[in-house]
Amino acid sequence: MRPRTLRALRWWIIGLVMMGAMVNYLTRSTLGVAAPTLMEDLGITTQQYSWITGAFQAGIMMQPLAGYVLDVIGLKKGLAIFVLAWSAITMLHGFATNWVAFAWLRGALGLAEGSANPAGMKTVSEWFPAKERGLASGVYNIGASVGSMLAPPLVAWAIIVHSWQSAFFITGALGFIWAAAWMLLYQSPSRHKAMSDRERAYIAEGQEDHLQSDGARPSIPSILKQRNFWGIALPRFLADPTWGTLAFWVPLYLMSVRGFDLTQIAMTAWLPFVAADLGCMFGPAVVLFLQKRGISLINARRCAFTLGAVMMIGVAFVGFVDNPYLAVALLCLGGFAHQTLSVTVITMSSDLFKRNEVATVTGMAGTFGNAGVLVFSLMIGGLVTVVGYNPFFIALAALDILGAIILWTFVRERDARARGGDPADAPEITQASP
Repeated sequence: MRPRTLRALRWWIIGLVMMGAMVNYLTRSTLGVAAPTLMEDLGITTQQYSWITGAFQAGIMMQPLAGYVLDVIGLKKGLAIFVLAWSAITMLHGFATNWVAFAWLRGALGLAEGSANPAGMKTVSEWFPAKERGLASGVYNIGASVGSMLAPPLVAWAIIVHSWQSAFFITGALGFIWAAAWMLLYQSPSRHKAMSDRERAYIAEGQEDHLQSDGARPSIPSILKQRNFWGIALPRFLADPTWGTLAFWVPLYLMSVRGFDLTQIAMTAWLPFVAADLGCMFGPAVVLFLQKRGISLINARRCAFTLGAVMMIGVAFVGFVDNPYLAVALLCLGGFAHQTLSVTVITMSSDLFKRNEVATVTGMAGTFGNAGVLVFSLMIGGLVTVVGYNPFFIALAALDILGAIILWTFVRERDARARGGDPADAPEITQASP
């Protein structure tokens, strides 16, 4: 007897991945919210804190390794291993007693958590036709925003009720629960018993022939020779510091500059991530709007990125407004604008590279993104006591404008056509799903 199929299974699967991303960003954001308390408790200086956050970025720069593992051993086993690792490491944070221990743990956490974006994009590339990839990428990226949004109230509650250590125990435990659900519910599209033949055919027919997997292992030297890789990697290097600033430095900024206490931080520090959720959907919506007016997929994505970069100009004024809640509002604009452009450029790895390369390319581009966060975070830690936060907010706006210029300059649709097709041939629409 044939097992019962589940309608639109691909959206259930991306929902499961979204929850995994939520746990991922909840665990990585725990430190940022707990930082004011644990820094005072353990006598950690601002510069030492920047080294702690820098260790995380150094670890997560190993994303190509995570992506390569996922491409080679598959999503199901590979992602489960990484999730179990990051959950255990998060819980170990509760036993750290000095900044050196935190730095080692953050480095290990970054290495494990670097699997999230490559896994998400690999899922999108395998489970969705080209016309739905932007929306699917936006959906799973909502998990990043929701996880970061949940961290301030959850961590603040844990600290007030018990201790900062308990916050790491709680958030780490959630990963074990998600890993169990993943192993129980996930199979590849070709093997999933709950997928209908109609949906399987719908996905296959909507994917570009020239991007189908050729069965070979990804070649990193070959990827590095392609200008399209640099066209998405360099903008990520310039844009990702915004997310690192929101997650790791905004709580400290609100406390040290705006005079917020822990309760006020719990009430406001999550708001930029709510705005970021909306940005996850706004970016794909812009792409859809432009495609319906005859603009190719790649150019529509470049336009969406540019729009996000223009909106980021508002962040430059965060330090110049007197009202602290207006400053929070501008940070919310930054969260919205960043996710508008971020989800757009991340999705482009699935538009420009083969299925068996997507996780590796996403990981390699993620390395550049996290290198940007690392450099920016170390600069904040080393200079903020001298120059304040204002120059860094201005820099975030300027870097995204430069990223848009590079995206338009480097990425070439003709490079994709030369490899066997045109990624713009399939319009990104989201109607009529079986």
